[in-house]
Amino acid sequence: MNRIKIIHILNSVGGVDVSLRLILENIESTKFESIVIHGRDDTKTPYIDNLGNPVKDYKLPIQRDISVVRDFNAIRETLKIIKKEQPNLIHAHSAKGGIIAKTVTTFLKIPVLHTPQAYSFLSAENIFKKKIFLFVEKLFIGSNNKILASSTSEQNRAVKEVGYPIEKALLFNNSINPISKIEPLSIPKTWPDNYICSVGRPSFQKNIELMLDVLAEIKTSINDIHLVLMGVGYHAPNLEEVNKKIKRLNLGPNITLLEWTSRADIFNIIKASKLYLTTARYEGLPYSVIESLALGKPIVATDADGNRDLVEEGYNGHLIFNENISELADAVVGIINCDKKNNEFTNNSLKMFYNKFDITKNIKILEEIYIKNKKIKK
Repeated sequence: MNRIKIIHILNSVGGVDVSLRLILENIESTKFESIVIHGRDDTKTPYIDNLGNPVKDYKLPIQRDISVVRDFNAIRETLKIIKKEQPNLIHAHSAKGGIIAKTVTTFLKIPVLHTPQAYSFLSAENIFKKKIFLFVEKLFIGSNNKILASSTSEQNRAVKEVGYPIEKALLFNNSINPISKIEPLSIPKTWPDNYICSVGRPSFQKNIELMLDVLAEIKTSINDIHLVLMGVGYHAPNLEEVNKKIKRLNLGPNITLLEWTSRADIFNIIKASKLYLTTARYEGLPYSVIESLALGKPIVATDADGNRDLVEEGYNGHLIFNENISELADAVVGIINCDKKNNEFTNNSLKMFYNKFDITKNIKILEEIYIKNKKIKK
């Protein structure tokens, strides 16, 4: 039986990299042949399929930032690869992967599924930039591409703001494998046993400045509150401001910043924490929160894209509107001080994970989407 050939195009970093690897390691490789086109400098870790075999990959000048020369070269080289490989379908990940794939396939008429993993226009810090980014997304709506959203929030954005017809806005929730084993920490533990945690680089998206305001507010009720913030070192444009704010709010004794943290250590730290806190302005469908569900953690989150797909108010945590500092702090304190609520949210987070975000079940959904949208070769 001929396998369905899927080419993935992306800058393989952060959650986008995690998403692709989970797909490759779970999709049935006897039915689907996967090929990856990615950035030259984004990852050194080989891609592996569900049988443990290496996945074929091509390295091109694909990067997060806009560069006319590099982007043109990436499009030109991708066109050559697509002509050579003749895939049945292209799955593009992130904004840059989407633009490259949609540009190339205007010439080749190969179907494209685009997973934004949080639309780029949400990252704009002013109205003008947002309008430009949104215009670009609208410009690349074509007859041969569909959105494959990573969350219901993202699916809604695709229809209501970008302008995709509802029948061309598909959904495959970001999903992970159940976490059955917690490895010992590979780094020294320098924080107290009683702590809350989060994963997020200091950036506009993650809004760590708000998290520090919340931490300071919590401190008025729980003086020895401690936050372990992971993933601080990668692409952290606001790190200097965050460090200044920590000093200004006298939060040095109450926070631990971990520059880089392995996924195994992230699991260990989340599992031993009191709860998971996120103050993000927007997400696709954040893996750290999905992991918190799988590890049975209560969650306190801002009501943002992605977060609202993973937190049900009063069921497995609290979802706070309008970035309200007092309400976020009260939600954290309420969970810490109430064992009954903590246990209830713990159980419900686990239920939600197994019902909605277990990739060992959900991969069949993606396989069906690939089959229905593939190009049939003559």
